[in-house]
Amino acid sequence: MTKKRKVNLESFLETNPVFCLEEYAEAQGRPEDLQAIRNQIKYHVRRGRVKRVAAGVYGAVPFGQDPKPFWPDAVLVAACIRPNGIFSHHTALELLGAGHSVWNVCTLFCAHPPAPHPLGEQRIHFLSFPIALERKGLVDLGVRQSDRRGWRVTHTGPERTLVEGFRQLRWVGGPEELVASASGFPTLELDLLERILAAYGQRNLWAAAGWFLERYRERFFVPEAFLDRLARNRPSKPRYLVRSERGGTLVPRWNLVVPSRLLEWEGQRAES
Repeated sequence: MTKKRKVNLESFLETNPVFCLEEYAEAQGRPEDLQAIRNQIKYHVRRGRVKRVAAGVYGAVPFGQDPKPFWPDAVLVAACIRPNGIFSHHTALELLGAGHSVWNVCTLFCAHPPAPHPLGEQRIHFLSFPIALERKGLVDLGVRQSDRRGWRVTHTGPERTLVEGFRQLRWVGGPEELVASASGFPTLELDLLERILAAYGQRNLWAAAGWFLERYRERFFVPEAFLDRLARNRPSKPRYLVRSERGGTLVPRWNLVVPSRLLEWEGQRAES
């Protein structure tokens, strides 16, 4: 049997800026000898070439850089910790190229989410798969893949990200950040958006999505008949767009109370 050729550390780090212990052991042709591989990695940690960033997860430290203040890409670290995770909310906006502001929280849906993980000034939050979608076997509904520094990562697409943002505004930086970011999407697949809303079956989400699409109907080529379908699923009584806030302006078509500051901010954006 031919032995698998070992990979030089520097060659390995060129294509693996963040890696798991098992990946390096496999590259060394010694997947069963984790303790010896761990000792090798500890040596490189002491040298300052590699930094431990989570249990069994390491990042390559750029040459000449102090490893103490250095932290690798949170998305790659999170993907190492939960390889089957689906990045969501503001992280998905960033992966879609639509993030309006810098956000130091990385979020992803995954099974058996561990505790939040600090990463310097960043923080990774692992979220449970939405129960409404998990029960229907639809956790992959509206997801796609993108390249992240040579890695393929899975994340919610624009339609799902819009809905998840309205569902959990705190993970997307608030309503202003969501609206500013989502309004920059190149396109929205309206049929897919409707399927996602139907899968959740929450009237406040139908109303929030409808309100957003009505505001940007020209940009996303939204037919009036589509808005009518969404409006038929609106709440029977007024709901707050931001559930933790009171006050605002009622938008009758959607039975949705929108913060006045959001409407004023949108007006200022339109005029600038």
